[in-house]
Amino acid sequence: MRIALMTETFLPDVNGVVTTLCRLLEHLQRRNHEALLFAPHDAPTSYAGAEIVPLQGAPLPMYPELKFTPPQLGVTAQLRRFQPDLIHMAGVIALGPAGRHAARKLRLPLVSAYHTDWPAYSNHYGVGFLRNLAYTYLRWIHNSCVLTLCPSFATLSDLRSHGFRRLKLWRRGVDTERFHPRFRSQAWRESIGAQAGETLLLYVGRLAAEKRLDLLAEAVRGLAGVRLVLVGDGPARPGLEQRLAGTPVHFAGYLKGEALSTAYASADLFAFPSDTETFGQVIQEAMASGLPVVAAKAGGARDLVTPATGQLFTPGSAHAMRANLQALVANPMRRQELGQAGRAVAERNSWERVMDELLGHYEGTLARRKRRAA
Repeated sequence: MRIALMTETFLPDVNGVVTTLCRLLEHLQRRNHEALLFAPHDAPTSYAGAEIVPLQGAPLPMYPELKFTPPQLGVTAQLRRFQPDLIHMAGVIALGPAGRHAARKLRLPLVSAYHTDWPAYSNHYGVGFLRNLAYTYLRWIHNSCVLTLCPSFATLSDLRSHGFRRLKLWRRGVDTERFHPRFRSQAWRESIGAQAGETLLLYVGRLAAEKRLDLLAEAVRGLAGVRLVLVGDGPARPGLEQRLAGTPVHFAGYLKGEALSTAYASADLFAFPSDTETFGQVIQEAMASGLPVVAAKAGGARDLVTPATGQLFTPGSAHAMRANLQALVANPMRRQELGQAGRAVAERNSWERVMDELLGHYEGTLARRKRRAA
């Protein structure tokens, strides 16, 4: 197959969409399929054998990791030159109309993946009045696709209730070799100021309003014997630093490679307060690293966290989050049981299996198109 992909975020950005696209391009190369990727202009020129076509754009004010890449000349011509079997859109905020137009003009099937819950984000950026408009725009884009892939049952159910059609579930994988309990390091714990007997509570992700880190800051204040470690960066960092001043906290910034693996494995407990995630890739990475998870009972977390692997709390409730954290901080044996169970679950979610499932969706789409043409 020849697959054209379109995205509004790629390397050097660090997020779940980029991770998924990198794994997909690597998998396509291993399976001897050809790929062409349209990505923001600061991306590399190629990845895993796929040519990357640069698109001009500017960072979104509220979400700099995503680029506003308006429709521009040359996209359809590049697609015509590549002659793909289908187009896969991994970003639709600005690229959606371009992908929709190109697919119709070239009579190609259009597949999309729903990665980001923009309607929910609107509430956290003071533009909640745009929520219904966001659904209307996204529905216009996704309903022009032959298939929209949803990362969780919660996302699929929400989209279906808002009139989205042709939806299927497609979860994400996790690298269980990269994220593994064997990377645990006492030296790393000491390097970030951990004291003997302290419980290290880890958060990994963007430091931004939609991640509900205000709840986490409130939940950990005064929690005895706990040191909070925040891996990532973003616009909410200055406010968090001020709010958490005087508490046992370490801001690690963005980490990659073995440094990130070590941070996960060297912690004792993972916190995920966000109630806007369509999936929650960092939850899987924490589980693969042997950590129990305390997460908001919302979005993709409901698919990943069970009573066997962690605890879910009422979204938006710092009190409920604190109670769950406190119970696990006081029970190391229970943390160990949950962490081992989470690791076992992660081992069943390999990227290879997940990407073969995606190729099955591609092949099914092309087979249906061929039958209709006949």
